[in-house]
Amino acid sequence: MNLRKLAIGLLAASTLFVACGKKEAPVEAQETKTEQAVENKNYHIGVITTTVSQSEDNFRGAEAVIAEYGLVKDGGKITHVTIPDNFMQEQETTISQMVSLADDPDMKAIFTAEGVPGTYAAFKAIREKRPDIKLIVNNPHEDPEMIGQVADVEINPDFFSRGYLMVKAAKDLGADKFMHISFPRHLGYETIARRRTIMKATAEDLGMEYIEMSAPDPVSDVGVPGAQQFILEQVPNWINKYGKNVAFFATNDAQTEPLLKQIAAHGGFFIEADLPSPTMGYPGALGIEFTDEEKGNWPKILEKVEAEVVKAGGAGRMGTWAYSYGFASVQAGVDLAIRSIEEGIALNDLSEVIKSYTKYTPGANWNGTVYVDGNGVEKDNIFMLFQDTYIFGKGYLNMDKVEVPKKYLNLKN
Repeated sequence: MNLRKLAIGLLAASTLFVACGKKEAPVEAQETKTEQAVENKNYHIGVITTTVSQSEDNFRGAEAVIAEYGLVKDGGKITHVTIPDNFMQEQETTISQMVSLADDPDMKAIFTAEGVPGTYAAFKAIREKRPDIKLIVNNPHEDPEMIGQVADVEINPDFFSRGYLMVKAAKDLGADKFMHISFPRHLGYETIARRRTIMKATAEDLGMEYIEMSAPDPVSDVGVPGAQQFILEQVPNWINKYGKNVAFFATNDAQTEPLLKQIAAHGGFFIEADLPSPTMGYPGALGIEFTDEEKGNWPKILEKVEAEVVKAGGAGRMGTWAYSYGFASVQAGVDLAIRSIEEGIALNDLSEVIKSYTKYTPGANWNGTVYVDGNGVEKDNIFMLFQDTYIFGKGYLNMDKVEVPKKYLNLKN
């Protein structure tokens, strides 16, 4: 009987527990949890960008996250450093500026908007000095697989999927030829070279003529002015030779502006830039200026650029991404860092990366893949990301929903 009474008593106690709902945790456990939550809020994030003269979108993206989270010196979360404009010749300065962020004991994550040469050395030193700091790299200039060894997550614009998607979009819009414009230095980059191989194979499979065109390198003796002048002079000649149903793509940002100017004036197609944005090339090509209120407001920027493109006769022929990749990447990178620190999300989760990008680009869809090296091996912390293509006067093409055949992604140079 005693055992029976004990069992009934335990059953009644458990029933009462369920009926009354979840019991409060012990005071001691609650205090520990609260302390941990407060500790998780007291952290800093380092944001590294180039200067406004090198990449305005990256710099403005840093301004946006500073406005959202505040500077450390003002009691906020963000420490922003800019690397030298001449980072190729000033790598020691670049490395020291990056590594100096780890001197802050409250630094818990570092994001770099562009993994310029020197990033690997800097992040390797940070990793050895402060293994607790989360490291996020966007758009690396150094070998992706090497950077992936020192970063928690590496994000790239999806060169490979876009190699197929840009050509397919051009075909769908009415182009029958695809011209790839580049120079030897860029073609020495593994990502650019593989993308060119994919573009060529896609064009041929879709029954389009593929045209390889060489242009002057802006860092050569002719400089940016000479490289741009070449494009200005040659595009009308190319259109006369190949017709108006040719789609153009240049691997260099500086050559995008004159390319857009001449396509708007003479015909042809332009799907999107190497690093797409409504502000990439279009303002200079079409004489567009933005007010202070419009800067950083991408829907307003897109609307203004679209009006000028349509006015110039480029409707249905010229496109972009609706949001700047560089600007959105800074916002998304900081959001990833914060959610990793506060919520414990895994940085090497593609769905979480896309979630952060989508948060800051309402109306635009993203997709992506895990990076696959030349031997077909997936690198689970390296992601290739792309935004749906927006064609002025037409709208989104839903390219994010197009499945890229694996045979193209497996192509080698």
